[in-house]
Amino acid sequence: MNPNAYRERAERGEVQLGTWVTMIRTPAVLTLLRSAGLDFVRVDMEHSSFSMETVADMAILARALDFPMVVRPPEGNREWITRLLDAGVWNLHVPQVDTPEQAAAVASCCRYAPLGERGMYGFGPHTEYRTLPPAEHMAAANARVHVTIMLETKEAFERLDEIASVPGIDALTLGPTDLAQNLGVLGTPKQKPVLDEHRRRLVEAARKHGKAVAMITDSVEGVRQMIALGATIINYSSDTHSGPASRPRASPASYLHRLLCGTPPQVDDGGGPGRALTRLLCPLRGG
Repeated sequence: MNPNAYRERAERGEVQLGTWVTMIRTPAVLTLLRSAGLDFVRVDMEHSSFSMETVADMAILARALDFPMVVRPPEGNREWITRLLDAGVWNLHVPQVDTPEQAAAVASCCRYAPLGERGMYGFGPHTEYRTLPPAEHMAAANARVHVTIMLETKEAFERLDEIASVPGIDALTLGPTDLAQNLGVLGTPKQKPVLDEHRRRLVEAARKHGKAVAMITDSVEGVRQMIALGATIINYSSDTHSGPASRPRASPASYLHRLLCGTPPQVDDGGGPGRALTRLLCPLRGG
């Protein structure tokens, strides 16, 4: 089984660039986005109509392509986490985590004993239908999974340091629109400075507790801003985005690449999926 490149790059502090998939439900979209040079794709089940069956099919293709797929479940409970992990999803992006107790419950659902209480299912898509000794299976699964939690309320930021300290949580992020709504600044002149301040606070807490930082943005300048801030997992736009001056006339992959780089996608230069585009967009990355 391939290692989890998304987790490995996060642990090395490398900048990774991906995009949301919120509407295109054919798994083949992963091949297009990988060809565009992205490092990962993030599938949204919270605000979209994706079924469990569709996401499971996408997870199979993602593993075959060695193209990391992240999934945001509708809710960070045991049912959704267990089903997604058992379907072979390795990376979770969990919404609406307001307390350290919630964060600890999420972490526990994502890992087997002794690190957590993930429900045991020893043979299935998540093992590629290979039978392993229980201890070996549990240790490998615990090391492979990557868990990001979203802080989206005033309550969450009042307990930011406690949440950031929870073991088993690998990365922190915020939900800018829900957070702005909760803080009463959505659509007002205060929205940008208030969110920027909360982003800075989140980055400081993440650094203090050894967590990675994920951020979303819908502009190239926003990508550079998030990298400068300290984020290394960057989600740029989505499959449904089209700029104000133009709409996609080719594949979503070609359109994304033109938005980011001004050129059609090129053959990968040998640095692995996504490295060419990340180097073009993110000179701060290094290497």
